Amino acid sequence: MKHIFPILKNKFTITTICFLAYIIFIDDNDIFYITNQKNKLSELRSRNNKMKNQLSQTKNILKKIENLDYLEAYARENKFFKKDDEDIFVITYK
Repeated sequence: MKHIFPILKNKFTITTICFLAYIIFIDDNDIFYITNQKNKLSELRSRNNKMKNQLSQTKNILKKIENLDYLEAYARENKFFKKDDEDIFVITYK
């Protein structure tokens, strides 16, 4: 304890401690803000990758839809289209 007290009397040490406290906790770009922004950035990057995957899947479906046979199958399976003389029963699993 006696060894630490003279170090704290040094004006450079006090200035450094105050500066670090200001930078870490008080400044507008403190450590909490920076970590929050990094988390948001990683979330946005993951959402961007998901959207790119969805876009590529949609482009593939659009290319396949040019074929009329696939168009009818896609409309029946995914959009529940039906012919005039048939009924559709949708079974969902929970």
